[in-house]
Amino acid sequence: MLTLKSIRKKEETCKNAIENLNIYISQLEVANDLKTILGIEGVAAKVYFTQWYSEMNWIGRKPRAKQDITNVLLDMGYTFLFYLIENMLHLYGFDIYRGVYHTNFYKRKSLVCDLQEPFRCLVDKQIKRAYGLSQIKAEDFEEKKGQYFLKYNKSKEYTRWMLVALLEHKADLFLYCQQYYRAFIRSKPIEDYPYFNIDEPK
Repeated sequence: MLTLKSIRKKEETCKNAIENLNIYISQLEVANDLKTILGIEGVAAKVYFTQWYSEMNWIGRKPRAKQDITNVLLDMGYTFLFYLIENMLHLYGFDIYRGVYHTNFYKRKSLVCDLQEPFRCLVDKQIKRAYGLSQIKAEDFEEKKGQYFLKYNKSKEYTRWMLVALLEHKADLFLYCQQYYRAFIRSKPIEDYPYFNIDEPK
């Protein structure tokens, strides 16, 4: 919701999306089982992505399907974020396969999936910014059997501007994991766990 609010000139559809997301947040406050939370998240994600990438001919979020350029870049950015969070969690000796929201699943690093969630907006914002700066070009990608791939000779260029956004917030990432560890080890109430606000100055 904060990410959508950062759009300067909001169309009516954007305002409606923000209102809907606010409703979903209120529904989460009374949700008492994981299935309900998953359902709310799914609907909210569709509203969010549809509005945030409305100018990029958005089709839908399909992880690892490579159905369009934006999804390829989202996979790329989220992967960088995933490994940054994983490395920080290793500093504190967490069993990264035991998650909270992402439950145990074969070979899934569920805790990493959990803790990267608040920071996905950094990737989303950087991709939209890159489109605005014409850093993303269709000719930098190739299509094979309905899937898009970034050309090898362009990977360094795209990696650079993608990582810039994440490394600008490396202190936020570190402090979030540190505060999560301290809250966890001391069995603190949920309101004492860390909260990342993208609007706060670095």
